[in-house]
Amino acid sequence: MGTQESSGTAEAGTVTRDRRKIVLVELPTYENILPLASGYIQAFAQDDDEVAAAHTFEIVSLPVTGDRHDLLRQLADKDAYLYTFSCYIWNMKLVRWLLKELRALRPDAYYLLGGPQVMNHAATYLSDGAENVYVCNGEGERTSLEFIRQLGAEKPDMHKVPGLSFWSAGDLVTTEAAPRIQNLMDIPSPFLNGVFDGHEFSFAIMETNRGCPFRCTFCYWGAATNSKVNKFEEERIKNELKWVSEHGYNALMIADANWGLSPRDIALSEYIVECSEENGYPLIVHMAAAKNRPERMAEITEIFVRGGLMVSQPISLQTVNVSTLEMVDRKNIREETYIGLQRLLREKRISSYVEMIWPLPGETLTSFKEGLTRLCRSYADTIIVYPQLFLHNTPMYAQREALGILTAEAASDVSEAEVVLGTKWVTEEDCYEGYWVNHALYTLYNMRALFVLSGYLDATGILSYGDLFAEMARYFRSRPDSQVCQFFIQSTKDLGNYDLLNTGKTAHMVLSSHREEFDRLLADFVAEQDWWADPMARQAFEMDLLTRAYIYREPVRTPDYEFTEVTLLGRPDGKGYLVEVSAELFRLLVGREMLEADDEGAERVTLHIDHRGRQKMPYQRQRSLEHNANYCQGMVLRSREILPTLQVASTEALSSVA
Repeated sequence: MGTQESSGTAEAGTVTRDRRKIVLVELPTYENILPLASGYIQAFAQDDDEVAAAHTFEIVSLPVTGDRHDLLRQLADKDAYLYTFSCYIWNMKLVRWLLKELRALRPDAYYLLGGPQVMNHAATYLSDGAENVYVCNGEGERTSLEFIRQLGAEKPDMHKVPGLSFWSAGDLVTTEAAPRIQNLMDIPSPFLNGVFDGHEFSFAIMETNRGCPFRCTFCYWGAATNSKVNKFEEERIKNELKWVSEHGYNALMIADANWGLSPRDIALSEYIVECSEENGYPLIVHMAAAKNRPERMAEITEIFVRGGLMVSQPISLQTVNVSTLEMVDRKNIREETYIGLQRLLREKRISSYVEMIWPLPGETLTSFKEGLTRLCRSYADTIIVYPQLFLHNTPMYAQREALGILTAEAASDVSEAEVVLGTKWVTEEDCYEGYWVNHALYTLYNMRALFVLSGYLDATGILSYGDLFAEMARYFRSRPDSQVCQFFIQSTKDLGNYDLLNTGKTAHMVLSSHREEFDRLLADFVAEQDWWADPMARQAFEMDLLTRAYIYREPVRTPDYEFTEVTLLGRPDGKGYLVEVSAELFRLLVGREMLEADDEGAERVTLHIDHRGRQKMPYQRQRSLEHNANYCQGMVLRSREILPTLQVASTEALSSVA
């Protein structure tokens, strides 16, 4: 499982023993992800007749969560002539362990490391002076091909391989950089030439171009590609999309840095929908949206939604602090444009999420909380805050001292995630406080735990969003008796919050496995606040208890709470509630755009809260927590798939509980 073998141009069953085996290894974070990088390298190498005739190729793609000893045995049993490894922050510790153990078992093999984590860092990853381990610096296709050619030469000379680092006669050598591939059509398609045939993958990754026109200093993407965007031809892209659809891939990730940057991306999005309608796949689309094309991205996302695909539009702001944007060499869409985009997406009932990073240079704890407050006031669907990672080969990597960057490595035996814990503007204490504020934001706002209440407190000037999140953060830390809070404490201590699965696990706990515990935690918190004497605050809290989403397809459970302000009339269909609320709360819900209705002027209004959702899956008890957390994380990003709908109750609904 997770492996596939190709014999190049030879017919099946004609592979001879004198052909050298090349094993290309990818270790992704999740299961069943198509190994695109290895596929490109194999396709490019096999396009050379001599290389294809002299070698067999096999791709091994298994998640980092698997048993490492079993993975080692699998690789050693391949008895390959050459092993290649795709290296990223999320798998580098595991790669280093495998490399050490595999070299002991297969000392005569050659090893080639490539990827953003190792390129230009050969001194770190080749520190033991081994002469059979090499590092590829830059795009892997040309360097890998020339490397394979030299290995097969009568007198190999690795100095002739561009973009390569290696030890030779006691010296660490780095050859001249390989030029970027300007014409991407020089790379044969691994989808169309058989590399991925016989697969067991369900999550496809595709590129339609390479490069990024932006130069954000915290990001490797633009800095590594000289801002030039090179494109694959449209006809090839369509053929690859058709292949993905016909081979039954559930999900498609478009791995471009800025999907929607080119006008042709609209037509390609329409073609993805056509393929899905014809073949039933893909069902889900992931994308990194173009930074400064909000209208085009809204059009693209609507195309997917109309076509029945599960999708959410990312809006990559990273910060709303002007001085920070200048420091990291980034320009955001104008705030009025962003607010208008949010309104347009809500009107069309299209999910979206805002991406932020904490703590970027120039950002302070105060400006961070103020930024979150502004985003919440704009009614962003979901706000995702990523801890800043200190990434190799980014401009910021060379600015550590100038920016006062303090880092620590996340506690992990598989990843090498180096997390920023301080800058000249943020102390380590401030940084951790920001992490805790994010725990509160994620649960109170994204999980809708205090969504109505927070809006009321902010609108009336009682307490801003940012200050409420800070108060809740302090309360979380004071409750280690809660399993949810204990999870926050441990993941913050270990810096496990850098991993997206961490937020998926949070959603799983707060919206399902520990839902009742979290209800009690919220009730204890609000009862201690000075503003709890306000009847409207109490009513808003009770509405939050009833409208907090269910992330899995399951019956609603009436909260174990004594309702005093909202009248709970019943559960007419087992999938929602009928409630009676005050006209004031009714107007607040309309103002928060949770409810589309006119003010009827009555003192009390009866509402139907419908929790059915559109695309929910049942909880899969037979699967791992990581598998379910991955589902939960995706559903949080597509929040409109799980949020309840609210409407004024019909006569039929009222009669069903009469």
